[in-house]
Amino acid sequence: MIIANWKCNGSKSMISEWVSDFSVNYIETNGPFIGIAPPSIYIENVLANIPTKLTGVNIGSQDIDTSSGARTGAVSSEMILDYGCKFSIIGHSERRQFYNERNDDIRRKILNIANKTLTILCVGETEEENKNDLTKDVLKKQLEVIEEIDFNDSLVIAYEPVWAIGTGNTPTPDNINEIHKFIKDVVQSTTRNSEIPLVLYGGSVNEDNAENFFKEEFVDGALIGGASLNGRQFANIINIYNGINSK
Repeated sequence: MIIANWKCNGSKSMISEWVSDFSVNYIETNGPFIGIAPPSIYIENVLANIPTKLTGVNIGSQDIDTSSGARTGAVSSEMILDYGCKFSIIGHSERRQFYNERNDDIRRKILNIANKTLTILCVGETEEENKNDLTKDVLKKQLEVIEEIDFNDSLVIAYEPVWAIGTGNTPTPDNINEIHKFIKDVVQSTTRNSEIPLVLYGGSVNEDNAENFFKEEFVDGALIGGASLNGRQFANIINIYNGINSK
């Protein structure tokens, strides 16, 4: 599974150029689930621009609100489902940092979307927590939001160490692999139906380092930020995942 998170980036002209660059460089196979999460205001525009021949490309949402109704500026789960979104990212570290989201908020969002479409739950530790060997403690606490939920194969976890996002710094591939196994074990012991989720890595993934991550046993793909804003580079990362070196 390879997911593009465009964050608060994009324009009509950017989307047109991105789709053109992606289409030229992407080598279609029966490979992983491919997702693009544009800003919600551009979901319809991306859907209109993606060629119908690219049947494996799915559109999703960067976030949903805890409910609907009198919540000015919010986007509800019903709205993204109405546009055919196939997934929603929930609990990204930037939502936790800039919008003060806490575990109880994130759990309410998950309950609002669980089993309606894919939930991509983001977890990750800060640099200080990493240096103090608190990574597993922090992740286990963040994963409490999924306790006793039956996901029916609709849960994906994205491990994004906060200190790696947009910095060019990453954990070693074997360290990522160890953390991914830990996450799978925690989720299996926590969810009602003993779910073993796909676990994606996110944090400064690009076409130069992606292959090293994808070789690891417990790395099931990537959630990509900055590199996904370039249609050519995002296509090449998918090709690398599929074992095709098109650079």
